[in-house]
Amino acid sequence: MEAIREASVAGMFYPAGEVELRRELELLLEVNKPRKHYENVVGIISPHAGYIYSGKSAAYAYNVLRRDVNFETVIIISPSHREYFHGISIYNGDAYKTPLGITPINKELSEQIIENGNNIFLGVEGHRAEHALEVQLPFLQMIQEEFSIVPIVIGDQSRKFVDDLAYSLSKTMDENIVVVVSSDLSHFHEKYKADQLDSIVIDHINNFDFEGLMSDLETHQCEACGGGGIVAFMKGASLQRESKAEVISHTDSSDVSGDTSSVVGYLSAVVYRD
Repeated sequence: MEAIREASVAGMFYPAGEVELRRELELLLEVNKPRKHYENVVGIISPHAGYIYSGKSAAYAYNVLRRDVNFETVIIISPSHREYFHGISIYNGDAYKTPLGITPINKELSEQIIENGNNIFLGVEGHRAEHALEVQLPFLQMIQEEFSIVPIVIGDQSRKFVDDLAYSLSKTMDENIVVVVSSDLSHFHEKYKADQLDSIVIDHINNFDFEGLMSDLETHQCEACGGGGIVAFMKGASLQRESKAEVISHTDSSDVSGDTSSVVGYLSAVVYRD
């Protein structure tokens, strides 16, 4: 492997040492287990703040993958926080690295996704220092030793790009692939307002109403920094066959900080089929 994307936020969003990181993840996964089992899981939605804040919600979703799914490749879909660019970028290197090891990129699947889309390309855009994608990897590395990834960062979450990704996903997802969408919810509102905004996203996910979610995101009726990825995933799954989704955890930063004057919301959810 020649081009490896090194860990960028280790020591900030999660522990930089392998032993400490494994210990934290083991505790999160041990404590936060959903009671319900899911069959035919297509993927999950997971938050991307520092583990101290959003790790609890994330662990619920990763326990679903750990318990109910066998997978070979994970398509990870992330928003771009640090740079804007047109279109959707799949990392053009060989692997991503965290303190838990190196995970290779599935280049064949990456090319298939690009071929089925009009605005998807290989590049480094969105991958240089993006935390939202990186923080998903240690959870995945904890629940399964061997797998490959397709790391996708959406530079522009407007409808035409979201629809393009949805169509491409619908042509490439299969039983050996799971999707992880990285998204937080509302940012920096008082808790009562954040709960109102977050409930709109939660209802759209539980109702599998991706069109309603896209419309409400466009008109600022709700907030989700990775909302475009959520819509693309749900729509892509629906284009393949009828699907369902269920939110299994909803928290916010005040659960840890105690500060309800300005909170960030988090959820995790499962997308599955009957």
